[in-house]
Amino acid sequence: MGALALGLRMEKEASTAGRRVSEACLDRLFRSARSFNGYLDRPIDGGVLEEIWQLASLGPTSANMSPARIVWCRSAESRERLAGMASSANARKILQAPVTAIIGMDYAFADKLPYLFPHVDARPWFTGTPEIIATNAMRNSTLQGGYLLLAARALGIDTGPMSGFDNAAVDAHFFADTAIRSNFITTLGYGDPASIFPRLPRLPFDEATWSV
Repeated sequence: MGALALGLRMEKEASTAGRRVSEACLDRLFRSARSFNGYLDRPIDGGVLEEIWQLASLGPTSANMSPARIVWCRSAESRERLAGMASSANARKILQAPVTAIIGMDYAFADKLPYLFPHVDARPWFTGTPEIIATNAMRNSTLQGGYLLLAARALGIDTGPMSGFDNAAVDAHFFADTAIRSNFITTLGYGDPASIFPRLPRLPFDEATWSV
C-alpha cells in the first residue's frame, strides 16, 4: 500500500464521526465537572502539564494561528507574586493550588503562521489593524484556554478559571518585553470537594438557542 493510501486509511479509521464517548467521559468533562475553589495538598507532575498542552494544542483556531501562550506558575514564589496581583478571594485560591496557569495571547501570532499554516501566506489576513490583531488573539486564545480546561479534566486534573486580577501588572511581570498579553488564569490541581458550591442553573435549550 502506498504512503498516501495508507495515510488516508489511517485518517479514516481515526475519524470520530458517529462515535459517542462514554457516559463516564461526559460526566468527567461536563456533568460532574466543577470549578474548584480549593485543592488538596498534592502536586502536579510536570509531565502532566505537558500532556495537557499537547491535547489542548490540537483544538482548532483560525488558520491554526494558535496564539495562546501559557505560563505555569508552579513555584511558591511565582504563585505568591501572582496572588499579589489578584483579588483577595482569588489570591487564596492561587496560593492553595499547586499550579496556576496564565493563559496569555501573543499579539505577534502572525509571525508563526508560515510554520503553522504553511500552504498559503495567511499573515495579511490578520495584520491589517491593531483591532484585527487584538480581536483574533482574544478569540482564539480564549478557545485554546477552553481546550486546556477540558484537557486537564480529561487527565484527572481539576480547574478553577477566573479573571479578577490586574492584567497590566501580570503583563509587566510575566510577559515583559514581549507582544504577549494576559487573557485569563486558571488554578489547576486535585480539587477539594469541600470547596465547591451547589451548581448554579444553566439556560435551557429552548431559551438559549433557536433554529433558523
